Amino acid sequence: MGLIVYGASLSPFVRKVRVFLAEKSVPYTLENVNIFPAPDWFIDISPLKRIPALKDEENDFTLADSSAICAYLEKTHPEPALYPTDPKDFGRALWFEEYGDSEMAGHIGMGTFRPMVVSRLMGKDADVETAQKVADEKLPPYFKYLEGEIGDREFLVGETLSIADISVATSFINFSHAGFCPDAAAFPKLTAYLKRIHARPSFADCIAEETGFLDKVLKRAS
Repeated sequence: MGLIVYGASLSPFVRKVRVFLAEKSVPYTLENVNIFPAPDWFIDISPLKRIPALKDEENDFTLADSSAICAYLEKTHPEPALYPTDPKDFGRALWFEEYGDSEMAGHIGMGTFRPMVVSRLMGKDADVETAQKVADEKLPPYFKYLEGEIGDREFLVGETLSIADISVATSFINFSHAGFCPDAAAFPKLTAYLKRIHARPSFADCIAEETGFLDKVLKRAS
């Protein structure tokens, strides 16, 4: 009896949940699900046909959406806390979770990862022009905002890693898989921050697993 995470490892939202679980040292099983089309049994768990979904076998409970899943896991596995207790920090952490999950993830995923990686996984040529245009024009305002918010902080909110850091940092891995990174000269604090967060074992293990998969499937030089 344990936890099952349904989804695909390359999804930033699946990775978000996996990192969350790793930071809490909670064991789980990842079961890959192809949602194109989603099987009927998965729709029963995730009515919007999106990944990830979670099954808690011990409590006979299923739940969809990465934010809902992480909030649930915080209650069932409260240590270490990944949501701040201070009301202001808690509110800011939820804001950064939304910031990372909404338009920023959408622009990175649809604008760079899909044309550069998903296209190749589907046997098509990469659309470098589209991805480069998004990287050059759409994303810098998001990076500028994060650069200012990080400042000299180690973490986005409070003194320890939180859902804010996990939610923001996960999409940048897809950005990296697509062959991009924020301009270190223009965004030095963001660059240093991402290097620190991605070096944590919870993230580093996912990055190594995903990079190995893409190197093999896309026949990239490792």
